[in-house]
Amino acid sequence: MAMSFALPDARRIRSYLLRLPLATRGILFLLTTFYVAHFFWPGLEQWGALIPQEIRFDTLYRLNTYPLIHISIFHLLLNSFAITPLLERFEAEHGTIVTFLLFTGTFGLLPGGLYTLLERFIFHLNGAAIGASVWVFLLLCNEAIKTYKENPFFDVQGVKIPTWTTPLFLILVINFIIPHTSLLGHLCGAVVGYLWGLGYIRFLVPHDKILRFIEGKLNLLGRLPHYVSVDQKTFGRYGVLPSTSTGTGGARVGPGRGTLGAANGVAIGPDGGGQRLGP
Repeated sequence: MAMSFALPDARRIRSYLLRLPLATRGILFLLTTFYVAHFFWPGLEQWGALIPQEIRFDTLYRLNTYPLIHISIFHLLLNSFAITPLLERFEAEHGTIVTFLLFTGTFGLLPGGLYTLLERFIFHLNGAAIGASVWVFLLLCNEAIKTYKENPFFDVQGVKIPTWTTPLFLILVINFIIPHTSLLGHLCGAVVGYLWGLGYIRFLVPHDKILRFIEGKLNLLGRLPHYVSVDQKTFGRYGVLPSTSTGTGGARVGPGRGTLGAANGVAIGPDGGGQRLGP
């Protein structure tokens, strides 16, 4: 009996790619550009990697460059395929400006800084790492928190497992099946993702009034294709807020402003114990 397999619809894939929002496109472009650049600049990995013992005042740029660098085309494609749907969803929820600010700043600095502190002062190691998998697990943990709020547990033969732990299982599995992955690096990304999902570090982005002022002055929505403005976001900054009943029996959204319509890096450092993938 002949077996048939459904092939991916090229038109749907093309339509999906053409609908990607601006910040998602920009970050994917940066990942690709840095990969191409390493063919012309052989020392790019050494220059931009997160090497704990090399972090000084004049090399703090490493805390932002390490997620952009990949060692092979397989490494780049794996992380790009994993991060694209997560990043697109994040931008739709938080807007283009916030996404650009976080992924060119805070979401590199916080997990990279935590990784550096643990490696240097707790474990006394110097395992260097590159790769966007730190962002993949950060975003997965953010999604896990949202899932946990709606569905706290899933049942496995009578055992209730918290849904927020799902990314941690994935981190462990990847650590075992893919050689040289950085368990610590992935966990640092996960910690920042949980903090963002729980709302503890959302104060690090500008208030929506500031974002609206910038968008209005520069007319970003009118000038930039695929731009996601503050008032186009799927939800408010703090996610879906509970509905409350009005005096007429209808439902209204809470005090949020959201409109409802709308792996791995590779270690290359001196004492990294060989090559490691992560954070």
